[in-house]
Parts: sequence; structure tokens; C-alpha cells
Amino acid sequence: MLALKSIIDAFNVEDQQRFMVYLQQKNKRKDTKNIELFRLMTKPELDSKSICYQLYKVDNCNAYHALRKRLFQSLIDFTANKNLEDENSIDMQIIKYILASRTYLLQKNYEIAYKILDKAERLADEHLLFPILNEIYHTKIQYAPNYPKIDLNNLILKQKENRKKHILEDQLNIIYAQLKEVLNTMSYQGKTINFEAELESILQDYNIELSETLSFKSLYQILAIVNISALATNRYYQIENFVLKSYKILKDKKDTDKQLFYQIHIVYIIANTLFRNKKFEASLRYIQEMEELMRLKKGIFQKEFILKKTLVEALNYNYHNKQDKAIELIEKVIKKKHSDIESLLDLHLSLLMFYFQKEDFSKAKSVMSKFYHTDKYYIEKAGIDWVIKKNIAEILLYIELNEDDLFYSRLKSFKRKYTTYLKQINQSRILTFLNYAERIYQNPETATATDFSSKLKSTFESNTIHKEDIFVISFYAWLKNKAEDRKLYNTTLNLIHS
Repeated sequence: MLALKSIIDAFNVEDQQRFMVYLQQKNKRKDTKNIELFRLMTKPELDSKSICYQLYKVDNCNAYHALRKRLFQSLIDFTANKNLEDENSIDMQIIKYILASRTYLLQKNYEIAYKILDKAERLADEHLLFPILNEIYHTKIQYAPNYPKIDLNNLILKQKENRKKHILEDQLNIIYAQLKEVLNTMSYQGKTINFEAELESILQDYNIELSETLSFKSLYQILAIVNISALATNRYYQIENFVLKSYKILKDKKDTDKQLFYQIHIVYIIANTLFRNKKFEASLRYIQEMEELMRLKKGIFQKEFILKKTLVEALNYNYHNKQDKAIELIEKVIKKKHSDIESLLDLHLSLLMFYFQKEDFSKAKSVMSKFYHTDKYYIEKAGIDWVIKKNIAEILLYIELNEDDLFYSRLKSFKRKYTTYLKQINQSRILTFLNYAERIYQNPETATATDFSSKLKSTFESNTIHKEDIFVISFYAWLKNKAEDRKLYNTTLNLIHS
């Protein structure tokens, strides 16, 4: 039931209509209840028992389970067919060429067969489809001795070059997966790992340098690896030049839209890197480019990237003194149904932060009330860093609302759960920050004392604040604002742009 429901929930209105038309065309009997079941399952308020009763008017479990099983198979078939239509038409066309050519080769009609294989090779090469290219070269080489017009040595050379590209792409894919697993262990399980040492070790195992460039997909994988490293260490300033330089290489290639999915991913990585390095106007230019790319090919990747794009765009506007626009962007997008839970959680947490910086604490509390799951649930969905930010925001909100019991309860719970972890990852300053926050709550006059302000500055500010993580600066801005008694949003922007 859950698997079936999760697939249906991911459908937009257009997908729902197309699927029902598909079922109508597929149904051979008029009494089939699969369309009715699908309609009922699009309604979130209905549970399994209610749906069963509406379909059969009695508790007919066996028939209901059989119907659900058939609907599940229809959904898989529909999704596969839709993907073939939308995304893989080139792949399927090339495979058809290969199959047709092999038939002609068996019939010894070599001239037509090789003309078809030449066409398949051009298409596969244009779209950087290394596995399919290997099949084409394999077929061409197999029958080359029977067709004297073919240069066998040239074919062998082409296949060797293609194999190198294919192997590198496979290796990068493995490296990306291994590093993502390391990051997940850190972010989603809360384990402490020396990420930079893991990165260096994995790259050495495959003898790969990050400067290598090949296909659009390969370059995306390289940038994704670099981005994972920056995410783990918060050192986005170290990767900016490399990311921009690599993308320029991609853009200088012809027909880069042939691997549009990876191009959009890369532009997102650039926009996020520039935002984290506080280069908001430059980041917004790449957001604009990302939006233009998302419209291509009838917007087939719109749903895939809309939340990620909105998040970085809104964050840029917030720190670029356009907070109301940032809030409006997020409020608009979260009203709709989305399947990307992690991005939705990021959007809600950002919205909470925007209202908090605006000092609209009642609306911030309203957003906070939507986080009703346990920390364990959120660690699995969004990672431990997200949970720590959420907890700190909650503690600060209870200070502003003067909710005594909730403040001490959350503070005590946070220290009990995360003190050891924060010390292991060398982030004890978060605990120091909370100690300062507690002192301010217990004695607000403390914040305006001269010695307190000096201690704050020596503890949290340094001559490398321009390299400091933007979210760390945002939390520190709250403390600094208490010492200076100004508007929190203005204090935050002054620190960010200092």
C-alpha cells in the first residue's frame, strides 16, 4: 500500500489524467475497477479500509489486494513507457538501428548494415553514450573481415578510446557513490569521519585527478565529488574557481543540452557554491540560467529541480536585502505537493529563519509547529546538521517568546544528545554559543555590558570571517544583535557584507 501510494502521490494533475487515459485504453472489460481505485488513492483523507469499502461495499480483502497488485504493475508499465517517450528516445532509436543492422549483416547485406551502423555511431557519439558505442564498435569489428571497405585498425582504435572513456565514467560513478556513502554516514547517522582523508584515499585507489575532463556526465560527477567535499568541510571558497572553470569547459562544447539533466545539476552546484561564498548577484545569474535550462525539452526536469532552485534563489534574496521576496518565493512553492522531502524540509527551515530574522516570532513559531516528528526521523530524512540547526533555531525562538519551560527543556535535551558529537567534529563553539544564549536569557542586561561584547567578538569573530559559513554567521548575528540592541536582520546583513 505504501509503495503504491508513494508513486501516486508523486503524480501531478497532468500525470494523473494521462495515466487514467492509459488505463482506459488498456482495459478490455467495462467492470474493471482500476481507474476507480486510482481516483480514490489520490485522495489523502482515505485509508485502505475506506477505499476497499467504497469499491466493493463489503470487506473484500482478497479482491482488493489483487486489484492493487494489478494497478501497481500498470503504474510501472506507464512510468517506463513515459520515460521512453520523454527521455530515452535517442537511446531506443540507436538500439533499433543496431538490431536492424545485425539482421542485415546476417543476410550479408553489408553496405546497408554499415550505413545504418554509421548513423547509430554518429548519434551515440553526439550524445556521449559510451556503452552503446561499445556495442556499435563490437558489431562493426565482428563483421569487418567480410566487408573490405572497412578500416579494421581504425575501428579497433576507436573502440579502445571509447573504452577508456567508459571506464573513467564508471570509476567516477563508483567514487561518487562511495563518497556519498561516507557523507551519509556523517550526516544521516551522526558518525565522525575524516572526510578529506577518505576523499584522498578513494581518489588514489583509482588514480584519478580532479582536473580530468570528458563527457558532460563525467564532469558533473567530478564537480559532485568536489561539492561533497565542500559540504562536509564547509570550505566552499576552496572549490569556487575549480567549479567555474570546469563549467566553462562544458559550455564551450557544442550541443551541451544533449545531457541536460547533468548540466542543470552543475549549474545548481555553481549557484549554491556562489551563495555559500556570499556572492549573491553572481549566484542569482546562475539561478536564472538554471531556470532557462529547466524549461528546455518541454520542462521534463522542472519537477526534479524546482525545490532546489527555489531554495538557493530564496536564500540569495534573503541575504541580498530582499527578504519579503524570499519569503514569498518559499510560501508559494510549499503550498503544492512535492515528493522531495529533504528539499521541502530545507525550505521550511529557511522560512523559519527568515521570519526569525524579521523578528516575526509568531510566524516563526507557526513554521516550527510543522516539525512534529522526532530528531531521529529528521536525521534520516535531512541529516544531522539540519537537525542541529533546527534545534538551535527552536531554542532561540523560545528565548524570544519567553517560554521558560520549553527553553530549558530543549536546551537540556540538545546538550544531552549532541555534546559528544559536536566535540568529535570540532564544533564545540556551538555549545559555547548556547552558553552565551543561556546567560542572555537569564540576565538580559549582561548582553549590553562592554566586557560581554568584547568576549563575544574574540570568541566568534576573526580576520577570516569572510570565509566563515554563512549560516554560522547568521546564528552569531543573533548574539551580536543582543549586545548592540538593533534590528536582527540589519545586524545579520552587516556581518555578512562586512
